[in-house]
Amino acid sequence: MSDKSYQIKENNQVMIQGGEKKVMKKILSVALSTAMAFSMFASVAFGDDALNTQQKFDVLKEKGIFTGYPDGTAGLDKDMTRAEFAKVLVGIMGLEPIEGKASFKDKNYKADKWPAPYVEAVYAAGLMEGKNTTKMIFDFNGKITVQEMAKVLVLAQKLEIPTETNNNASDWAKGYVQAAINSGLVDAKANPKANASRSQLVDVAYSIYLAQQKPAVVSYEVKEDGKVVEFKLANNEVVKVTLETALKANTATEVKFSHNNYDYTEKVTWVVTAATKIQSVAGTNYKQLVVTFDGEVDTKTATNEENYTISNVAVDSASLSADKRVVTLTLTENGNKLPQQKATNLKVNGVKNSDGSRTFNETVSFSVNDTAIPEVKTVTGLGTSAVRVQFSEPVTRLSAGNIANYRIDGKPISGTITYSYLTNSVVISTPLAVGEHTLTAEGVTDFANFKVGNASSTFSVVEDTVAPEVVSAVAKDLQTVVVTFNEPIKSVSKGYHTSTSRPATVSISDNEVTLSFTEANRLGLGETEVFLEAVSDYSNNSSNRSTKVTPVVDTERPTVVGVNAKSTDTTALTVEFSKSVKESDIQNRSNFVLKKADGTVFSGAGFTSAGNPTTAPKYATKANGTVDNTKAVLTSIGSTLPAGKYTLEISGIRDNTAFGNTMVPQTVEINVTQAGAIETTAAWYTLDSANDQYNIYVQFDRNVATSGEGNALDVNKYNYVVGSTYYPIPANASITSYTANTVVITVNKDDLNANFSDNTIAKKIRVVNVADLNGNYVNTTGSVTDLTAQEVSRVAIGDVNATGARTIVAKFKGELGYVDSRDFAINSASVPTDVYGFSVTNKGFANGETTVEFNLTKDLPANTGDVVLRTTSTSSADLHTVDNYGRKIAAVNKDVADKIKPSIVENSNGTKQVAATATEVRINFTESLKLAQTAATFVVRVNGNPVDLTDYTASVSGNQLVITLDNAAPANALLEVELKGNPDGLYLTDESGNAADNFSVSARVN
Repeated sequence: MSDKSYQIKENNQVMIQGGEKKVMKKILSVALSTAMAFSMFASVAFGDDALNTQQKFDVLKEKGIFTGYPDGTAGLDKDMTRAEFAKVLVGIMGLEPIEGKASFKDKNYKADKWPAPYVEAVYAAGLMEGKNTTKMIFDFNGKITVQEMAKVLVLAQKLEIPTETNNNASDWAKGYVQAAINSGLVDAKANPKANASRSQLVDVAYSIYLAQQKPAVVSYEVKEDGKVVEFKLANNEVVKVTLETALKANTATEVKFSHNNYDYTEKVTWVVTAATKIQSVAGTNYKQLVVTFDGEVDTKTATNEENYTISNVAVDSASLSADKRVVTLTLTENGNKLPQQKATNLKVNGVKNSDGSRTFNETVSFSVNDTAIPEVKTVTGLGTSAVRVQFSEPVTRLSAGNIANYRIDGKPISGTITYSYLTNSVVISTPLAVGEHTLTAEGVTDFANFKVGNASSTFSVVEDTVAPEVVSAVAKDLQTVVVTFNEPIKSVSKGYHTSTSRPATVSISDNEVTLSFTEANRLGLGETEVFLEAVSDYSNNSSNRSTKVTPVVDTERPTVVGVNAKSTDTTALTVEFSKSVKESDIQNRSNFVLKKADGTVFSGAGFTSAGNPTTAPKYATKANGTVDNTKAVLTSIGSTLPAGKYTLEISGIRDNTAFGNTMVPQTVEINVTQAGAIETTAAWYTLDSANDQYNIYVQFDRNVATSGEGNALDVNKYNYVVGSTYYPIPANASITSYTANTVVITVNKDDLNANFSDNTIAKKIRVVNVADLNGNYVNTTGSVTDLTAQEVSRVAIGDVNATGARTIVAKFKGELGYVDSRDFAINSASVPTDVYGFSVTNKGFANGETTVEFNLTKDLPANTGDVVLRTTSTSSADLHTVDNYGRKIAAVNKDVADKIKPSIVENSNGTKQVAATATEVRINFTESLKLAQTAATFVVRVNGNPVDLTDYTASVSGNQLVITLDNAAPANALLEVELKGNPDGLYLTDESGNAADNFSVSARVN
């Protein structure tokens, strides 16, 4: 009976029958754990990979693990015997040789021979059993094969045996060999059935020896969003490594670190299932865009089509792939197509990844070139009355719905077609015999006008006698339920939940039925049963179906994603929310407060003295003309907002969910830039006589780009005009920035046309392809302006407006550096002696103009058109006001335009001049009025009760607004008059068309 039969392991010792004998020196971290083996046999993991096999042998010989032959050689080219392998195994596994025993019956196997102590030790440890366990033959002089060696080493290391193998070992050994290959014990190229060489064992033994000296990496954990890796070593130490650059998700990366004087190089993969970035945006047709993420995204936000925006294109639906990584956006059927072969931006807002750790709010550029021919993807028989045809991409309704474009078994067919745009499919209703058929589609076109290839598809027809079954049902919210069936649905007679008193609007798209409930009939918060009556398929099998759904209650607050400012004639501020919000809340003007960069409230141009919009904001409009309830638009009135930085405070906005989640107040920064085509405002030149060169200055109405496609520092973008002939600026000319909105071109005098120096000939400068800092270019025809010598170049005046009773604002088309009040006079045109005193303030340069404000010492008349702003001399040479380049202003004599709003006259005590009788309310304004009344212009109340529109009339008399009641009010009654929507509607204006502010006034009957 062998000792092995009685072996038990206790306190790192082997108990043997007849007494206790210590046979192990040590156990290498639980038999050199599996995780250690994975790294310790890979030579690249250690600093000794430069040693050759002989050098490794020498190290092991010094440590007593190998002995070598009597002649001193290593015998690396020889095959390893089983006794030699046992000796090395004892050394590398830390076993104690067992002296004085001879358990095996081999010829010449004796206790006093050198192999016996080592053979007995590995036998006692259960690592080797011998060739014949019945006859107890060890075959110590026999060779050991690679697969036999692999088995012993795998068992010694307690490695996991894989279920999948890829080697040519014997069947019994495949798992052991694969485990050895996977862990680096055996080279994958080695022949498992061949004899193991001494050199192979040297390499393995040396790796094990090194592993005893240096703790191998057992495992690692990636933390802090890929910035930190914690490595666990075989000795249970944990080493924290902070990386300079965060790991890329799902990408193997080499990480190097040092610990206890050992250098480590480890391949680390940060396994992330949740998406961390948008990997790509691409389209192969003009109606669909594919957004690919690098991981999984949240189904609810990813399939919300409102979270995707493409300029001038409306998204109809967003579908998510089964692996939750790819979103396919399908545009509206009748809306615009994707731009063709043109860089276009997709804006993604509010899409979350699967674990909610990231929300994607970014813009990605893409370009689409449709070169793919549409194909018939599948053909499916729907019983004996219909066949479903699905195409590889969206096809046009007109071509797909034309039954003449289809053939079955080579023959024309008759019947009807049901077209489903979102599923790229049609259902052809036509009688079909049971059996195999062939369908051909011709003439069906996609949205690039490519026709379906003329290919035939076979399909089978079997009789269908079973009514449609519900596959799934999802409550998208409290008002929408989508029920998916196992086949396309032809019709549903009725849909409702709980009872027929809560009906739904039913819509069908292929095999999906959508039930839309009104707010009054919305689902409950718990489980709700929905019913569909007479659900019919295309074989006319019909049945009533019901299913239960439980809405997921949305408790997430809306947030502001961003605010976009766009200026044309006015400025539109579009506030984008993370989700749909209530219209009543965005129409509440007090929920929005606009402030200037310095924190003070902005007023004017459609905003009240409190910074609230004077007209109610409204939903934005999508490209397809429908409202976008995730966006609110605030619009300035009468003019654009001045360019600059602002903040918009937003509060009190609720979403459209059942609970009306209210946003946390937010303050968002806005940068309003000048819009529209950039223009040149002035051009002049000076002669540098010393260098015989001209310096040509070109001034723009705003700061210009100095790099990129719109670079203003490209001399090839400028021409000069002498008379009527255009000449290019010579190529050897230089161009530099003079100021942010002005460039100077230096050119040799002799390189210009000879007539350039003739001041009697008109000259111009023409500029093309120059842009401002926001990408606004000059018009396609270029921007042309007069070019004169600096000494005769003048800064022209622009608009001159009266903006208040004692305020006139003048715009000069240049950057004035000095304004001299002595250069100006303001007086009545009809009575020149009627002069206005004033002080003058330079309000600064913006948008190509300098604003100069004149503050008067007395009120302007109601008709400001009789007032002129003029210079005190008709010769610019006598004036002192100049721009920063030394150019003087042009002589001025300009009428003052009336831009003063009519307002209600106030008494000295601050009350408004409003008088009421039993039948009349009179309101005094500061100037004569015009009335363009509509039915809803005014709201009139008597003692708080609204007066019907037909029971009063409104009129103006000079500077009075008169409200006349058909029915006399009682004595001491409170009469109220309210004007709404006037800045937009222009119902009540002065003679110049300036709209009065909205108002609400009251007075008691005298």
